[in-house]
Amino acid sequence: MAILRRAAATLLAASAALLAIPPTASAHPGPHATLARENFDRLPLGPVAEGRGWTSDTAGGTLTVVPGETGHGRELRIRTEGNGRAFLVFDKLAPPGNSFWGRLRLRVGGFPSAPDWAHWTIAEASGADAPTLVRPLGGQYAPTDGGNFWGVGSDLGPTGDWTSWKTSSPAVAGKWQCVEFHLDARDNRVSVYLDGVERGDLTVSTKEHGGTAGDFVFPAFDKLKLGWQLYQADPTPSSYDIRMDDIALGTRRVGGCGNGG
Repeated sequence: MAILRRAAATLLAASAALLAIPPTASAHPGPHATLARENFDRLPLGPVAEGRGWTSDTAGGTLTVVPGETGHGRELRIRTEGNGRAFLVFDKLAPPGNSFWGRLRLRVGGFPSAPDWAHWTIAEASGADAPTLVRPLGGQYAPTDGGNFWGVGSDLGPTGDWTSWKTSSPAVAGKWQCVEFHLDARDNRVSVYLDGVERGDLTVSTKEHGGTAGDFVFPAFDKLKLGWQLYQADPTPSSYDIRMDDIALGTRRVGGCGNGG
C-alpha cells in the first residue's frame, strides 16, 4: 500500500509540474505575435546595411546609426539626394491572416516644395504573389493647398497609382511623431494613427480608396520597407534628412504612442 501511495503521489506531482509549464512558442506566429523590432541601440554607430531581421535598399541615399538627439540610445538617420531612396527592408514577413500593425517614431527634416505634386513614401508593403504596392505611410506636396499632406497610397495594382492625401492631415517638418498603421486584410483596410490618435480621414479600404474604379486588394504580404523615397527629379530641397527609431511590427496594436497606444 505504501508503494502504491508513493507511486500515486509521484504521478500527481508530475502532472502538476506539467500543468505549470507554459506552452512553448509555436513555429508560426500566435494571435499576438511580435513580427519585428528595432531600436538601433545594439548596432554600432556609423553606416549600416542590415540589422535584426532586416536588410536595406538604397540608391542615392544612406542609412546611418547616430546618437539619439535626446542624449539617450541611438537612432537611424536616413539621408537621400534628389529623388533617391533609402529603406530598411523587412523581407521575411508572414503575418497571420495577412494583417499586421506597425509603429515607429519619425522626424522628417523637411518636405518638398517643388515640383508640384511631388510624392513621397515612408512605408511600403508588398507580396510576391501580386504587383500591388501598398503605401500606408506617405504623402504629397499639393501646390493648390500650399503644403504637404499625409496620404495612404498604392501603385502597380488594378486600381493604379494613387495617393489619397487629405488637407486635414498636414505633414509637419522638424517634429518627432509616433506613427502607427494597421493593414487589415478583412476588408483591405489601411488605418493610420498619429501620436496615438486615429486619422479616420486617411482610411482606405476595398471600395473606398483613391484609385480607379474597382476593388483595392492586398497582396499576400511578405515584405515591408521603411525609410524615404521621393519620386520626382530635381526636387526642392535637393536633399532630405529623416530620423527613425523604435520600430515595432506585430499582429496587434503595439502601443506606446500616447492616446490609445
